[in-house]
Amino acid sequence: MNSKQKILLIEDDKMLLEMYSSKFNREGYDIITAENGSDGLKMAKENKPDLILLDIILPKLDGFATLKEIRSDASIKDTPVILLTNLGQDQDIQKGKALGADDYFVKANHTPSEVVEKVRELLKNKGK
Repeated sequence: MNSKQKILLIEDDKMLLEMYSSKFNREGYDIITAENGSDGLKMAKENKPDLILLDIILPKLDGFATLKEIRSDASIKDTPVILLTNLGQDQDIQKGKALGADDYFVKANHTPSEVVEKVRELLKNKGK
């Protein structure tokens, strides 16, 4: 791979932001971050990431609204999005999938390594 794949992480929890950022950096990804939905949306449009990790509970624009915007913007609508959240209710998962999320991870149930593995798998399949 000649250029690093770019991951946009939209997460308002600074500790998690740091943890996932350093994990993805160590795994060889180029990571960009935003701490709220509206900044995340702006960065997605400007940076055209290969994949977006999106929290649902966010200031300014929540993850569902952000996802909806991503899917309705022609320039980024095909970008894979994984919802990474603490909302584990079936209705949230259904809503996320209905809005076009490629996957849904409940933070408490997955280690950063598992998240990286899922991202790697999704990007590999996207490249086919």
